[in-house]
Amino acid sequence: MCAVQAGFLGKRTLVLEKNDQVGAKILISGGGRCNYTNLYSSPKQFISQNEHFSKSAFAQWTVEDTISFFETYGIEGKEKTLGQLFPVSNKAKDVIKVFTDLCNDLGQQIWCGADVNTVEKTGDGFNVLLERNGRHEKLTAPKVVIAAGGLPIQKMGATDFGLRTARKFGLEIIDTAPALVPLTITGKDQQWYEQLSGSSIFCRVWNDRASFEENILFTHWGLSGPAILQISSYWKAGEFIFIDLLPHRNITELVLQEREINGKKTLLNYLSGLYTRKFAEALSGYLPVDKNLASLNKTDLENMNSLIHTFKVKPAGDKGYDKAEVMRGGVSTDELSSKSLEVKKVPGLFFGGECVDVTGWLGGYNFQWAWASGFVIAQGL
Repeated sequence: MCAVQAGFLGKRTLVLEKNDQVGAKILISGGGRCNYTNLYSSPKQFISQNEHFSKSAFAQWTVEDTISFFETYGIEGKEKTLGQLFPVSNKAKDVIKVFTDLCNDLGQQIWCGADVNTVEKTGDGFNVLLERNGRHEKLTAPKVVIAAGGLPIQKMGATDFGLRTARKFGLEIIDTAPALVPLTITGKDQQWYEQLSGSSIFCRVWNDRASFEENILFTHWGLSGPAILQISSYWKAGEFIFIDLLPHRNITELVLQEREINGKKTLLNYLSGLYTRKFAEALSGYLPVDKNLASLNKTDLENMNSLIHTFKVKPAGDKGYDKAEVMRGGVSTDELSSKSLEVKKVPGLFFGGECVDVTGWLGGYNFQWAWASGFVIAQGL
């Protein structure tokens, strides 16, 4: 995006891509369909030490700008869950083709298989040392953009190059961690999750910093699914998360209503109507599911209400960068101009995208930050 927008302004760029082809992360996003933005994207859906930092970029490049840009070059969007916008074709490669075609049309070069080793400041610009086709090369440029992504999914080429470069220039790094990542359960509780592996339930998941309503997925090692991935960005080791297994409904009221009609029905049979039989049976470890509804006493009802609406989980950890969608933390926003993303103390050096301490929710938000940061950097080149 940065190269394309620079090309529109008549500026020449060279994109140095470590992989054999561009857009590896675009290709796998949204299950290979690429949810390239979110209709509801705003600074509120982004985590950063400075919650106001992204406002300038999102004011310069809006969701409407993203939609219009892709429509202009042949990609119509269709909304899926919660504002996620996918190409009508459902093909992520179509998104990549927009950029590669435009770079070609605008004369912007892309070198694949270019492994940059280091970036050095010179008197009037930068030296970029790299390896390509088995040879060492040195390039000089007046300005350099670091859009090297974050740490997740090393097998796709992710490295710490952006962070290493930032540290080399003395920039502050906000502590990094996997984000939008499944959470693990260990110890005596793990077996309970294992028996539910593959079960998916619509829930509200929250802690004292955020709340999300989407599906959770039980796995043999813990919890995944959209709601869990979302809350993981707000979770730290040692903390609890809470799950409402029946949002917007009151389990006690429902049971009491059913008891008036059919008091002989067992709690297990009733819960099997709200959930799957498998999940209802799993609750036998916590609730007197063999009792009929008429036999449930006040304590039973209180315990049931607490369990269903405030299911308490203390994850052991997360699945790490290989399973994370994005990285939390990164180059401190204090080091960058919010208008252009240029490093304040190193003129001509820019950082954009995931390596900056701006992390979006699941569902196209991080792409919107990628496009917006690419656009604003291009204006400042």
